[in-house]
Formats: sequence, C-alpha cells, structure tokens
Amino acid sequence: MEKRKVTVPLVCHGHSRPVVDLFYSPITPDGFFLISASKDSTPMLRNGETGDWIGTFEGHKGAIWSSCLDTKALRAASASADFSAKLWDALTGDELHSFEHKHIVRACAFSDDTHFLLTGGVEKILRIFDLNRVDVQPRLVDNSPGSIRTVAWLHSDQMILSSCTDTTGVRLWDLRSGKIVQTLETKSPVTSAEVSQDDRYITTADGSTVKFWDANHFGLVKSYDMPCNVESASLEPKHGNKFIAGGEDMWVHIFDFQTGEELGCNKGHHGPVHCVRFSPGGESYASGSEDGTIRIWQTGPVSHEESDLLPGNEPSGKVKAVADEVARNIESGLHIVGEGKTGETDKTTNA
Repeated sequence: MEKRKVTVPLVCHGHSRPVVDLFYSPITPDGFFLISASKDSTPMLRNGETGDWIGTFEGHKGAIWSSCLDTKALRAASASADFSAKLWDALTGDELHSFEHKHIVRACAFSDDTHFLLTGGVEKILRIFDLNRVDVQPRLVDNSPGSIRTVAWLHSDQMILSSCTDTTGVRLWDLRSGKIVQTLETKSPVTSAEVSQDDRYITTADGSTVKFWDANHFGLVKSYDMPCNVESASLEPKHGNKFIAGGEDMWVHIFDFQTGEELGCNKGHHGPVHCVRFSPGGESYASGSEDGTIRIWQTGPVSHEESDLLPGNEPSGKVKAVADEVARNIESGLHIVGEGKTGETDKTTNA
C-alpha cells in the first residue's frame, strides 16, 4: 500500500483553559512570534516557527479575550475580563502599564506605527490610548451599537473597524471625524475580522459564512458558505490563494480563495476551534481551541483521505515526547529555552 503524507501539527500545551485568540507578529530580525489569549488569565508568547514556549505574562485576574504584539514584537498587549487592558515588555515579560476600564475588555490592537493601543469591550466604547503618554486619558470613540467583539486598524491608522457580540455587521470609523463611515452588512454577528497583510482585503467570519471585502472601497468580493458555524477565518498572506476557517466541528478547513472549494481539513482538536491565523510568511497556520491547545500546521495540500488516516492527527514519537515534556515543565514553573535559531532565543528571558 502506498504510504501517504499526513499533516502532523506541532501541538503547543501550557494553557489550562480554552484558547480564544491568536496573533502572529510580522517577521522581525529575530524571527516571528505567536501570542495566545486564554481564559486561564495568562497570555503566552511562543516562537512562531517552532511553537516553542518563550514565556507567560502574569498579572491579570480574569480571562484574556484578546492579545497582540506590536510590529517589532517588542511589546505585547492583552484585553481581559478583569476590566483592564495591559501593556507588556515582550522581551522581559514585565508589565509596563495597566489601562483600567469599567467593564470587560474583549479586544485590543496596536496601531501600525506602534504609538497607539485600541481597545473595545462590553462598555460599547472604543478607546485609543497614546502609548507615549500612558497616563493621559484615552480618546473615546463611542456610539457602538453593541458590545465590541473585534477591533483592527487600517488605512495607515486613519481608520478602525469593529464588530459586536450581539449585533450584525462590521463598522468602519474614520478617526478624523470619529464617525462611522461604512457598515459591512452580515446576517450574523461577526466573530472574526482580519485585515490582510497587503491591506487589500478584510476577512470576516459570521455564522456559517466567510466573507472577503475590498479594504479600500468596502465592497463584497467573495462570500462562501461553510460546512458548519465558524468562529474564525484567515487569508493566506503571501499568495492570497487559500484561506482557513475553524469552528464548532473541531476541524480546521482549508479552502481555495478563488472558488471556495474545500481543499482539505485538519483534525486533531478535541473541542470547538475558536481562532485560526496564518503565519506572516504563509508557511504555516495556527489554531486555538476549547481543548486548551494550540496546533501549528504546515501549509500544504491536505486531502480528506490523508487527514482521516490519523483520526487525532496527534504528533507521535519524539515530537509528542517533546511536547509532553514542555507541558510538564510549564506546569512545574520551570523556564524553557526554545530550540529555535540563535536570534530567536534572545527573547527567552523570563517573559
């Protein structure tokens, strides 16, 4: 019998509760990095290529709903159910500042120029904090029609977008006027909104639909029905020829961008998939799940038959042994230095 190539993910343990958000940094001189948000109240930083744990940011007292890195991966931010958003030094893990809110904070995003932090949450207010003057009151952009679920910057930080937990559509705000200038209409609340690396597309997931919007003229480019309700979607950044989606069926689906044809799916998670994101070079993508794990998959052709050969798609042998050892060391509080390239291990300092 001919042996088929099977996609085996890197499995990243460490979180004790569901992983609800993932964010990749751009490629830096030290490589690229992945930060994860979990309901266990501790964002974690990893080497984006190998999945090696770099450090854990400790200080929140509630679930983390969102986390992100600035463009140079020097600072991190997190949004929490403890009514705060925190700014962190991504090299040392030190807390640089805590921005207090009056309710749960669900989303955060650094501006491209790294000078500002955007937050949103249950208060229905978008806040823009000046990171050069952290003690100054933030600019408020209110009149959001519902509790804010996602936020992002676009158009060289001249505009921001947001979606709501209980209201359909994506709203686009012009920061010069502070007004909503466009609403991208959807049938269900948008649970994921991603601006493509080249600023051409906005990718949204709502209900059982993934949509792609022109990020300049805001017209609908493509809309595809998914095999189940999906919570997150991401467009391949280098060629833009495929996208991934994950949701309640616990699988990570890969689709052709032009046709919507399903190219394959990766099985392995033991709970709904809450978040999926492509790495900045498109060579891999990560998924985070209700099962508390992050899985990093290599980009490549995957067929249903190949994926079914390993029902769990669990790593075997040495890969699994290393993953289990990492998990045990994290649980026992030991510091782990990743096995990445020399430049990438410079960041393994008590984060």
